[in-house]
Amino acid sequence: MNALTHSFDPAQDNSREFRAALGRFGTGVTVITCDAGDGPLGITANSFASVSLDPPLVLWSPAKSSSRYPFFMAADHFAIHVVGAEQADLCTAFARNGNPFDDFDWEMGDHNVPLLNNCLSRFECTKVAEHDGGDHSIVIARVRRVTTREGDPLLFFSGRYGGFTEAT
Repeated sequence: MNALTHSFDPAQDNSREFRAALGRFGTGVTVITCDAGDGPLGITANSFASVSLDPPLVLWSPAKSSSRYPFFMAADHFAIHVVGAEQADLCTAFARNGNPFDDFDWEMGDHNVPLLNNCLSRFECTKVAEHDGGDHSIVIARVRRVTTREGDPLLFFSGRYGGFTEAT
């Protein structure tokens, strides 16, 4: 066994170690937005993935412990915004607060879904299924409209935001 290798059973109260191990998988960063009934709501998430090209399906997984969870689970329509490298402030704002919209460029879309402008990609979605995923739910949605631009992604790795460096 390599001296740097550490093995453990994640079911044996090693939640911090398990979270740290999961954090070694670099991901993109998104902000998900919906209409909360009394106004726009957003949340930063890295639990986003493509599911299918035909039909066009994506998923994301909100944490059940989030105070924003009930609003997102009730939303039939929402938008997923893939964030660019220069938009770390957007991610930080929506991670802390569900309604920092006044600080950013946005517009109201179909079904009163708030749409953040100038993200790398924006997927306007309709929920088609939800599944239990332990302390999260898995929300599957059909993509109805895509808006995209060129740019470098903002990435999340080991609890930090960063950029992309091409392998040599």
